[in-house]
Amino acid sequence: MEMNRERFEELVGDALDEVPEELLRLMSNVVILVEDDPPRGDPHLLGLYEGHALTSRGWDYSGVLPDRIFIYRRPILRICDSDEDVVDEVAVTVVHEIAHHFGIDDERLHALGWG
Repeated sequence: MEMNRERFEELVGDALDEVPEELLRLMSNVVILVEDDPPRGDPHLLGLYEGHALTSRGWDYSGVLPDRIFIYRRPILRICDSDEDVVDEVAVTVVHEIAHHFGIDDERLHALGWG
């Protein structure tokens, strides 16, 4: 599947627009970034959350750089056959990584159908 970066970034924005406003307001000190490729050694990774989940932040959480959510363009495009597939996979990946920001682990996400 081919898609330019600009269109892919629009889809990430569209996926964020679908997240309930109440949840977006609760997100704190986090940025969402689109990268073409994941880190070396994990070419199939679609997204990644790096940081301190809200549930693990204590009284001493201050002065830290923002958490980062990465959405990886090329791996998502490799597993998709159509624009509709990309829209769906981007939405799932965005929700999945935001859930990590809220402290929800992979096991629970898979059980909820967001794996």
